[in-house]
Amino acid sequence: MGKPTGFLEYDRETSTAEAPLERIKHFHEFKTPLKLEEQRKQAARCMECGVPFCQSGCMIGGMASGCPLHNLVPETNDLVYRGNFKQAYLRLSKTHSFPEFTCRVCPALCEAACTCNVNGEPVSTKENERAIIETAYAEGWVKPEPPKVRTGKKVAVIGSGPSGLAAAMQLNRRGHEVTVYERHDRIGGLLRYGIPNMKLEKSVLDRRIHLMEEEGVKFVTGVDVGKDIKAEELTKNFDRVILACGASNPRDIKVPGRDAKNIFFAVDFLSKVTKSLLDSGDKEQISKEVRSLAEGKHVLVIGGGDTGNDCVGTSIRLGAKTVTQLEMMPKPSETRTPSNPWPQWPRVLKTDYGQEEAIAVFGHDPRIYQTTVTEFIKDEKGAVKQAKIVSLKPVKDEKTGRMNMVPVEGTEKVIEVGLVLIAAGFLGSQAYVTDAFQVKVNGRTNVETAPESYESSVPGIFVAGDMHRGQSLVVWAIREGRMAAEKVDESLMGYTNL
Repeated sequence: MGKPTGFLEYDRETSTAEAPLERIKHFHEFKTPLKLEEQRKQAARCMECGVPFCQSGCMIGGMASGCPLHNLVPETNDLVYRGNFKQAYLRLSKTHSFPEFTCRVCPALCEAACTCNVNGEPVSTKENERAIIETAYAEGWVKPEPPKVRTGKKVAVIGSGPSGLAAAMQLNRRGHEVTVYERHDRIGGLLRYGIPNMKLEKSVLDRRIHLMEEEGVKFVTGVDVGKDIKAEELTKNFDRVILACGASNPRDIKVPGRDAKNIFFAVDFLSKVTKSLLDSGDKEQISKEVRSLAEGKHVLVIGGGDTGNDCVGTSIRLGAKTVTQLEMMPKPSETRTPSNPWPQWPRVLKTDYGQEEAIAVFGHDPRIYQTTVTEFIKDEKGAVKQAKIVSLKPVKDEKTGRMNMVPVEGTEKVIEVGLVLIAAGFLGSQAYVTDAFQVKVNGRTNVETAPESYESSVPGIFVAGDMHRGQSLVVWAIREGRMAAEKVDESLMGYTNL
C-alpha cells in the first residue's frame, strides 16, 4: 500500500467539464483530465482494503457491486500512485480489453463499491483508469499483438459491439482466425451509433479497431446475417459462431397516435446524428435534414437512464426549443436509504450531463417523474403536435406484492410536442437472427444457455453480451465477450489459456 494516509490527506478531485452553455455548441468530449501528478494523488487515496469490493463484481440486491471484469483495482491504483504507468497498463490489460471505452462511458461500479464511499467520497478509479490507458497510447505501449502461431480454426462473430469486439480480440490473440460481421456501415455497434460523441469520440473507437485489424481480425460491414447471408453458410464455413447482436428490440409505447410522424426510438435518433457527423468527414457537421428533426421543436423524451439523457443532450445541440423528459418511476432519494446500504449500487438521484445542460439552457430540470404518455395527437399532415400525459402513483398489487404505477384521475394534460424520442429500454434479441440459427430463447427473448455456459441450444453456436443477459452496461458486455471467447476456445482446443 503506497500511501496509508492518502485518503485522509487528499480530497477527491476529478476532471473539469466545459461549461454547459459552451459545450452544447459542439459534439466533442468536454472533460479535461487532471495532470498526471494530480492523478497520482487521487490514486494515493486508495486504501488497498483487505476486502476490496471495488473489484468483486458480485451481485448484491440485484445489482453488481464492484467491477464485473474483476479489474485488479487496488493494484493498479497503487501503481498509478507510484508513477509506474507502464506496469499499471500491463496489470490492467490482464483483465480488461478496452479500458479506453469504459473510462469514458462506465457508471463506475468500482467507485460505488469503494470503501471510502461508506463515509466519504470514493477513489476516482475510473479516471485513474483513463490516465493509465491514455498514457499507454501516448507512450506507444499499446501495440498490435498478433498471435505467433495460428490454430487453423475459424470463428465468426456476429455483431461488432463491445461484446463482439472483446470476443474477437481474445480469440484472435489465441491464434484462431476471426471474422466479425456488422450489419451497419461502420464497425462498433452500440459504441459507434448508440453512444454520442460527447461521451465517446469515434476516433477512440477507430484507434482500437485499427489495432485489431493489424492483429489479424477481419471486419465485414454492411452484411446483415440472417438476411444478406444465411446462417447455414456461416456454420459451414466456420468452426464456431458467436452471436453478439445486442438486445436490439426497443420497447415501444403503445398508445393512440403512435403512428404519427416524428416519433423515433432513441437509438435510431442517436444513430442518425452520429452518422451525419461521421459522413461529413473532417467538417464534423450535422446535415440540415438531421438538424431539422429537433431544431426549433418541443422535444419529448420518454424514459430516463443513460439513453434518455443522451437524447436530451443531443436535442439541445440540435437547437431544440424545449426538452421534456418523462420518467415513470418516483424521483430517487438524493442520498442512500437504509434499505440501500453500501456496498450495494446506490439507487440515488443522478443528474447527468444532458440534464445539466437543460438546466443551464431552459432554467429547470427537464425530468418529470411519475408521468407517462396516454396519447399522441397529430396535425393535418400526420405529424405529432401534442401529447397527452398523466401522473402516476405506486399501488401495491395484493396478489404479487409488487408495486405498480397506475394513472391518477384528474391529472391528465396536453403538452406541445414536435419530436418524440422513445428511450424506454430494450426487450431482447431480434427474432430473425435467433430463428436463422434456430437457437432457443427464454421468456425475455434472450438466447438460452446452461448456467455458466455461453453455448446455445445448437452445438457450436455461442452467444455473448446483451443478446445473452439482456440490456446492460458496456462493462458487462466486455465481460460477456471475454467469457464467451474462453468457452469457444475450450470447445475448439479441449482446454483454454484465455
